[in-house]
Amino acid sequence: MSTVSALAKQRTPIRPARVLLHTFLALTALAWLAPLLWAIFSAMRPYSETSQRGYVSWPHTLNFDNFKNAFTQSDMTHYFMNTLVIAVPAVLLTLFLSSMVAFYVARFDFRVNLFLLLVFTAGNLLPQQVIITPLYRMYLLTNLPGITASGKLYDSALGLVLIHVAFQSGFCAFVLSNYMRSLPHELTEAALVDGASVWRLYWQITLPLCRPAMAALATLLSIWIYNDFFWALVLISTGENMPITSALNNLSGQYFTDPNLVAAGSLLTAIPTLVVYFALQKQFVSGLTLGSAKG
Repeated sequence: MSTVSALAKQRTPIRPARVLLHTFLALTALAWLAPLLWAIFSAMRPYSETSQRGYVSWPHTLNFDNFKNAFTQSDMTHYFMNTLVIAVPAVLLTLFLSSMVAFYVARFDFRVNLFLLLVFTAGNLLPQQVIITPLYRMYLLTNLPGITASGKLYDSALGLVLIHVAFQSGFCAFVLSNYMRSLPHELTEAALVDGASVWRLYWQITLPLCRPAMAALATLLSIWIYNDFFWALVLISTGENMPITSALNNLSGQYFTDPNLVAAGSLLTAIPTLVVYFALQKQFVSGLTLGSAKG
């Protein structure tokens, strides 16, 4: 009995500030989830019911017909493959090139290393809409016979891969260079004493230690590139070459659009990003919290 009373005394009293904090966090989480929950609710209802009773009404029919129709009518399998052809090479190339820049900037001391890093980072500060006209003209004038189906850089998956690599490399180089600076220099010095080459320092010593940061960047890049709509809309003209985000227009008719069908299609396109996040969740969280315990 005395033990129970002692434990009761040791319990932290409920403070009003803590109650307000948890209430605020719960309401914020609900506000973020509300659009997703509403989209799921709408996607599971037939259009005939919502047009007659309205969207704010008690459902009488809930099924997955809209998901099935959205998948078949928009030919999502084909457009998922288009997105895969664009996203995978773009993510791998961006991480490879930016890690080499970050390694050179972080592990070698020279006069213009900071300026070089600023040049790469400055590309992220330039709005995409500013360069779209000269970039569009350059893509039209770049001939690639036998390399792309269109014979040009325009209207090709290669063009989208290159533009994503160009725009995302600066941010990745900045993040990786800061992380590589936190690695012990004794590792590099010991490897140099043993006669290791620069490539071995990069590939076999430094890069494996950057796995958490690389996983976090890979998750972010996959989501950003997968969700891209602007570049695909401007640099792709053939409907069959569109990625999945642009192909959602196939669910919209010229004179009529079923919002429930579009909601189902949008939810289906979000599934791969969730798969990538949950697959790399542990590395993603550890990569974001690196250095938080240093003081």
